[in-house]
Amino acid sequence: MRKFRVYFGYLILILIAISMIYPFLAMVNLSFVRNDAIFSQAGNLFYTGLTLDNYKNVFTQIPLARYFMNSLIVAVITTFGQVVFASMAGYAFARLKFLGRDVLFLIILITMLIPPQVNIIPLFFLMRELHLIDTYSALILPGLFGGFGIFMMRQYFLNYPKELEDASRIDGCNIFESFFRIALPLALPTIVTLALFTFVTTWNSFMWPLIVTNSEGMRTLPVGLTIFKGSFREITLWGELLACSVICTIPVIGVFLFGKKYFINDILQGGVKE
Repeated sequence: MRKFRVYFGYLILILIAISMIYPFLAMVNLSFVRNDAIFSQAGNLFYTGLTLDNYKNVFTQIPLARYFMNSLIVAVITTFGQVVFASMAGYAFARLKFLGRDVLFLIILITMLIPPQVNIIPLFFLMRELHLIDTYSALILPGLFGGFGIFMMRQYFLNYPKELEDASRIDGCNIFESFFRIALPLALPTIVTLALFTFVTTWNSFMWPLIVTNSEGMRTLPVGLTIFKGSFREITLWGELLACSVICTIPVIGVFLFGKKYFINDILQGGVKE
């Protein structure tokens, strides 16, 4: 009976995996199909008459390389800044004692309860007053700080062994050396997990880049592809859109494959209780 439950559980997991993988494989396959044959081949996972025309056309019809580079610049800088600031703030809230620490952390937690859409209008007016509209600064600055990242890093540093901190002080390390040389390397799995979440969220962000960018040269991939889709009134170039979608997923998949080892380790650490 126990083996039956195990096999049944594996069967359910396999079915769930197939249901999630199949749409992606179908998207990749159809991105190589001509526009006039896409709907007739939509139900086929494998199609023999493949062509690269969709990928060639999309680079000539829109500045896809520019969109891609804009998204990459914004996502990389935002992820790096989020990791740095969240790690330092999380360590301070977890290990340091200062006036108003708990109250300030409570305020940060409250900001996590506010829907992001509520902050869009105040942020837009702030960017406009600072003359940052249609710049990388407007796309990057709001994403450098986040309550989720601070909360996540604080929870890790709360379990940081105090003995290591005391030993580093005895060896002559100040608070910054103790943080950068000892605490930060030990937090690598949590840092990679935060980086993955931040990169994917920033890469897929649509509403904020749509609002603060005006010129075509500053558009990110989600905004550029949406405008590209809406620019055709009579016919939608599904092949080109599918090719763009495949290109959009490449960095996300690459980042996950690069950090999956640390990401899985962080999940396992969170599931083990002493």
